[in-house]
Amino acid sequence: MIARKTLREFWERHPDAREALVAWFREAELATWSSPQELKRRYPSASFLAGDRVVFNVRGNRYRIVVAIRYPLKLVFIRFVGTHAAYDAIDAEEI
Repeated sequence: MIARKTLREFWERHPDAREALVAWFREAELATWSSPQELKRRYPSASFLAGDRVVFNVRGNRYRIVVAIRYPLKLVFIRFVGTHAAYDAIDAEEI
């Protein structure tokens, strides 16, 4: 998992997100997703974008996490964490 600091900085500004982000991080850190299909079985509400980007809804879709996943290497790069409104203002395929 790369960029955990991004999550920590976000929950310091949005304390209500902390528990959900920590839970997501712990699960993602231990995951060994080998394909988008495998990830989708665990997270049916995840959205898949170009460039192996995945959008996770957190805390009832109040917050979103965008990651880039390198499945063969089992690496997850946190590219964005923010409110739903902030997500709407970005191009998740480009960040």
